[in-house]
Amino acid sequence: MKAVRVHSYGKRPSVDEIAEPGVTGPFDVLVQVGAAGLCRTDLHIVEGQWAEKSGVQLPYVIGHENAGWVREVGSAVTNVAAGDAVILHPLVTCGLCRACRSGDDVHCENSRFPGIDCDGGMAEYLLTSARSVVKLADGLEPAAVAALADAGLTAYHAVRKAVPLLYPGTTCVVIGAGGLGHIGIQCLAAMTATRIVVVDPNEAARELATRLGAHETFANTAGLHDSAHVVLDFVGEQGAEKEGLAVTRRAGSYFVIGYGGTVDIPTIDLISTERNVVGNLVGSYNDLDELMTLAAQGRVTLHTKTYPLAAVNEAIDDLEAGRLRGRGILVP
Repeated sequence: MKAVRVHSYGKRPSVDEIAEPGVTGPFDVLVQVGAAGLCRTDLHIVEGQWAEKSGVQLPYVIGHENAGWVREVGSAVTNVAAGDAVILHPLVTCGLCRACRSGDDVHCENSRFPGIDCDGGMAEYLLTSARSVVKLADGLEPAAVAALADAGLTAYHAVRKAVPLLYPGTTCVVIGAGGLGHIGIQCLAAMTATRIVVVDPNEAARELATRLGAHETFANTAGLHDSAHVVLDFVGEQGAEKEGLAVTRRAGSYFVIGYGGTVDIPTIDLISTERNVVGNLVGSYNDLDELMTLAAQGRVTLHTKTYPLAAVNEAIDDLEAGRLRGRGILVP
């Protein structure tokens, strides 16, 4: 099968011909990939930012936002069958540890993360587990929802955690209306009554944010300092983290979703203002299932640009140059 593999950090991935994975375990699910989202994390992987954390052996297949059709299942699989359209939770989890039994499977003690620490889904086929597949409702196509497996899931997870803080009369500032941010805006509009203020330097992104439910948009945070009950920072680098903290009001919460930068705040400022800094990592299986309900209802939709698998480096160029509005999708 054809697959996008990283051979060396700092060098672009290549499209290789490799062996197709096969079902061997009772809970295995082999998925024919219908679409794989291109995430900024993929760029960080290529740059080597994840090398130490993942410990993955090169070369390997990247891609952690995947949807497609079940091709084959193991003997114990009962929740899906060959031919079913599915989206994949990004982690393969054990189901037995305390985190899994608590429904917090993103913190599974024995997880694998295809596309991060083992072969992922920028390929024609991906081997996963029965615990990771969410069956798609009629009318949802893999290419239309693939990026919801991570970008959407991460945005939804952050918004869901923030919902109790976003009662009517509050203000939520969203930093970045790109691949994750445009989904977070829709989740906020669907799940809260908060005033949604979006900050993005790109005019087209601000226009999209308005169409998706933002009440106000700005090119920068000037004039917004100390205004937000909640800040959702979908950038997390290049100074956005400093601005995000400045925008957060006393007793407010700064949610870090994008990454790459550094949060630097004196401890006296935290205790004197009682601001909260909240980390966010992907989301649970239940989060993804709930997000698919919003997608089936048409309340969350992805804005995408589609590329053939062989054009992966063109897609990377577009993402790096800021030419992508929404999410890049690779179709094998």
